[in-house]
Amino acid sequence: MAYRPSKKLKKTLLGGGAVVVLAGLNAPAAVSFAEAKYHAYKIAQPGYKARYGSWQQLDVPNEFRLNAIHAALLRTGKVLLIAGSGNNQKKFDAGTFDTILWDPVRNTYKKIPTPEDFFCAGHSQLPDGRLLVAGGTARYEVLDGEVKRAGGGMRVKNESPDKAITLKKGTVFRSPSGVEYVSKFDVTVPKAKRDFTISYFKSGQMKPWETKVTAAEARVFVEARKEGPRALTTEAAQYKVLGLKGKDADNVYGIAQRLTTEKQDFQGIKAAYEFDPVAEKYVPVAPMKDARWYPTLVTLQDGRVLAVSGLNDVGDVVPGDNEIYDPKTKKWGKGPFRYFPTYPALFLTQGGKLFYTGSNAGYGPAEKGRVPGLWDLRKNTFQPIRGIADPDQLETSASLLLPPAQDQKLMVLGGGGVGESELSTGRTALIDLKAAKPAFRTGASLPQGTRYLSSVLLPDDTVFTTGGSKQYRGRSGSDILKAQFYEPASDSFREAAEPTVGRNYHSEALLLPDGRVATFGSDPLFDDKDNTKLGTFEQRVEVFTPPYLHGGGAEARPVLGEGPEELDQNGRATFPTKDAARITRARLMRPSAVTHTTDVEQRSIELRLIKGKDAVTVEAPLDRTLVPPGWYMLFAVDKDGRPSVARWLRVD
Repeated sequence: MAYRPSKKLKKTLLGGGAVVVLAGLNAPAAVSFAEAKYHAYKIAQPGYKARYGSWQQLDVPNEFRLNAIHAALLRTGKVLLIAGSGNNQKKFDAGTFDTILWDPVRNTYKKIPTPEDFFCAGHSQLPDGRLLVAGGTARYEVLDGEVKRAGGGMRVKNESPDKAITLKKGTVFRSPSGVEYVSKFDVTVPKAKRDFTISYFKSGQMKPWETKVTAAEARVFVEARKEGPRALTTEAAQYKVLGLKGKDADNVYGIAQRLTTEKQDFQGIKAAYEFDPVAEKYVPVAPMKDARWYPTLVTLQDGRVLAVSGLNDVGDVVPGDNEIYDPKTKKWGKGPFRYFPTYPALFLTQGGKLFYTGSNAGYGPAEKGRVPGLWDLRKNTFQPIRGIADPDQLETSASLLLPPAQDQKLMVLGGGGVGESELSTGRTALIDLKAAKPAFRTGASLPQGTRYLSSVLLPDDTVFTTGGSKQYRGRSGSDILKAQFYEPASDSFREAAEPTVGRNYHSEALLLPDGRVATFGSDPLFDDKDNTKLGTFEQRVEVFTPPYLHGGGAEARPVLGEGPEELDQNGRATFPTKDAARITRARLMRPSAVTHTTDVEQRSIELRLIKGKDAVTVEAPLDRTLVPPGWYMLFAVDKDGRPSVARWLRVD
């Protein structure tokens, strides 16, 4: 039962304490002060913590505070916090990009040199424990009314089959009417394709070889050299590239359809890197074919990574050109073509198909790519699954594969309307992919409409949800200082201790190897209920200790001794332990890589448990669509739901 102070004690706190402060404060303020003191007292009691858990704000030194846009747990147990430019135009203009490596055991911090603006990139855990980071920001948005020079996408053509050509940033394109536009980035156009064909006379006589040349094409964003209406155009035209000579001047040219002063969206980059958790540095790999800002990266059963969606190098949603990264070759190849809005929530399911829950982070039309369904990558077919409640409020919703992964049940939590909509929903939805005809059913409701909810799988098979806001980016002071545990077995929520830091847009939460949950970030539009004070990025870090770590102290937890770092060919690993008799289950949990309420990495796999006198053996499924290759946390759990500190295991 929860701790309840006696009536006498409450009277002392609310009465005697109030007498002291009433001398200098009015009555309402005194009551508020007394209630706050009582609340602080209540949540500090052992009985309260054992039922609801507890929160702790960390003391982060000023030089290591950053706008955490991305968070990933590495196989070393450290957490990589990536800001890039951190949604800060001044930092972007200065080329100042930030990454911090946090050690939650020692609570130490380290600055990591950051070679690109990884703000709003994608990330995925690789089989060897490295973190793939791809995409990011090439250019910040310019809003309607603030665009001074006409601009847009220029398609650059190259008709030479003999060589590719690179045009540097600042290249000038001149229209037929003499208006000049300047490229904002370097662009390389491949050489044209030369096709050899054989054709025949009607009489059957063969003609000589014929050659057909198909021009190659690349895109680049251009901006008018001068302000004024003369640079506006909505008609297709061919543009001369200044500075080219000879055949290059004839073979290379630009084509643009629309160059306007309408709102210009963020633009992505093609860069990709692997973060090495041992060397603790970014290592460049081959860039993507398409620039991507707000992409989802999802690990496949063979360890390759699929990159989906994102805004491209001219600020448009990538129309469906997805690509696959091979960690063996460090290169990208073509993936199956399919359109999704940005940061789509895609989960690898048993059998190798991807399930799209409909959750996403925003960019893209309301009527396109929003319907959930199963995507067969091999056949490139998509089976829509309709019937989810509030289908127009899946943007900024949370999604996860419920524990254990073998059950193949997924959950969608909360969400809001497309864009800056005032709509938000407390709906949750569940789907069983093992059913003969998978269909959504409405689950237990959240306490209120919630966008940007963080949802984290715990080793005891519950889901911890925290934070979020009722309105878009926490407008009108709508952050929700609440947390809950979701019980999959009973489809119900129960109360958890309340966080003290609000979390909305650009916030993250992830499970640590010791069983706690760390929360980061938040990027509100405003800092007050009247929406008059511009928001400040939340740089405080707050850590939640679940009830299973309260009561009995650290010695109450089961302990796994030193063991192998890899599963054997049968999927087994044995660990010495004096707690074999009381260990009742084991879970293999994939580390998170989370941003924008999107975490398609985390999953919890049920392990077969074989107990000896002073050891336990765990056995994992050999199905790589259930257990994708990579490093995992192994938790041993006792009958009371208390987990051990995780051991790291690699699955090949």
